[in-house]
Amino acid sequence: MTPITRPEPAPGQLFIDGRWRDAADGGRLDVLDPSTGTIVTTVAAGTAKDVEDAVTAARAALPAWRDTPVRERGRILNRVAALIREHADELTALESLDVGKPVSLCRPVDVDTAADVYEYYAALIQTVGGEHRTVAMPAHAYTRREPVGVVAAITPFNFPLILSSSKLAPALAAGNTVVHKPADDTPLSALFMARLLTEAGVPAGVLNVVTGRGPDAGEPLLRHPGVDKVAFTGSTAVGRHAAATAGAALKPVTMELGGNAANIVFDDADVEKAVGTVIKAFVFNTGQFCMGGPRLLVARPLYDTLLGILAQALPGVPLGDPFDPATVIGPMAGERHLAKVRDHIDRARAEGARIVIGGDRVDRPGFYHQPTVIAGLPDSSPVVQEEIFGPVLTVQAFDTEDEAIALANGTPYGLAAGVQTRDIARAHRVAARLDAGIVWVNDWAMLDPAMPFGGVKASGFGREYGPEGLEPYTRTKSVLISLEA
Repeated sequence: MTPITRPEPAPGQLFIDGRWRDAADGGRLDVLDPSTGTIVTTVAAGTAKDVEDAVTAARAALPAWRDTPVRERGRILNRVAALIREHADELTALESLDVGKPVSLCRPVDVDTAADVYEYYAALIQTVGGEHRTVAMPAHAYTRREPVGVVAAITPFNFPLILSSSKLAPALAAGNTVVHKPADDTPLSALFMARLLTEAGVPAGVLNVVTGRGPDAGEPLLRHPGVDKVAFTGSTAVGRHAAATAGAALKPVTMELGGNAANIVFDDADVEKAVGTVIKAFVFNTGQFCMGGPRLLVARPLYDTLLGILAQALPGVPLGDPFDPATVIGPMAGERHLAKVRDHIDRARAEGARIVIGGDRVDRPGFYHQPTVIAGLPDSSPVVQEEIFGPVLTVQAFDTEDEAIALANGTPYGLAAGVQTRDIARAHRVAARLDAGIVWVNDWAMLDPAMPFGGVKASGFGREYGPEGLEPYTRTKSVLISLEA
């Protein structure tokens, strides 16, 4: 990989109806570099007036985009993928600057995955269509798959490029138009992608990007009567509000929400491999990963051994400047995210927990925190039950397979889970009993555009990726034509 240098992004504007413009009231929003805590640029702070303009543009563009031949829409999305790869260094730099992601991970994970997602849905949409049905009456009966209309895509701060692509690619492939509201913390790649989609041939009004604060831009978008569907990724608390708001207007929603995944290490696991998977699961993206593994469940015979290995191994995981190619752990994305981690560790200490390693903020500029391992907490502890969303791992022992499954399923969440075992029968048996939308065996975070992910319980509903990720962006219409004379 060529060296990636810290960029100096220009001030950002809203992208509405194919034009760049300032917010209607001239408001601006600061964008920080998490590795230094300093302001690197500003973007337009959209409000209800800007949302109104964006939805109006999306509705006006819908008929022509809906009627664009599927093959042409696929060609355009393939051009988007090619442009992502052509501008991979710029996207890597922006995403790393905005989120604090190490460049060594951002390029192969975030940027390459985004390109893969656009290519996947460019191909998949060519295979999607209605079906002829045999019916009892004399009629020619068939179904049509049609776009739902104007989609509100609301995305979070931790994987801006990937989680916008997982919504925009299937929505556009299916013939919908989109108003995208990125997280106010991390808007830069969304604005860059608007340029690439336009260059690829996406017509004016088909994609609109409104940056701004949640109450000022996200809330009006949720409530707008011109929006036909809401696709949301974010916290469970905000997701409940978003689903209720959309539900009041009977709008379909997909909700990919919080997680608190358990990683179960059985006593027959390959210990060396399991430790690497455990570290990967809870420090990846500095723990800001809804499908991360912040809860380690260990077979009692391995409990002390794994704690000792983790205490020795974690200081050797490079933490530092995201633009240093050697860095594995970068800063957290902002002060409020760091404060949440600090609060949970303080609560753990107050409950008498053992801090095996870490536990403190890193003494350097920016929003850095040590990877932290906590032992000795009961399953009822809020530190175990709640989503921390930082580089913190709680560790609990279990004695039986049934106990491990009960502990894994014993939180309100159900987004992901992991099983570390050499017993293939156990792997299948346990995976079937875990309350999770995706289960990884002997690894973590194996994700591919062909395989769906999503949650159960408080982790939401609906799926992204795979054919399942396209379905929510279409609706089925039945047509029956009488054959009687």
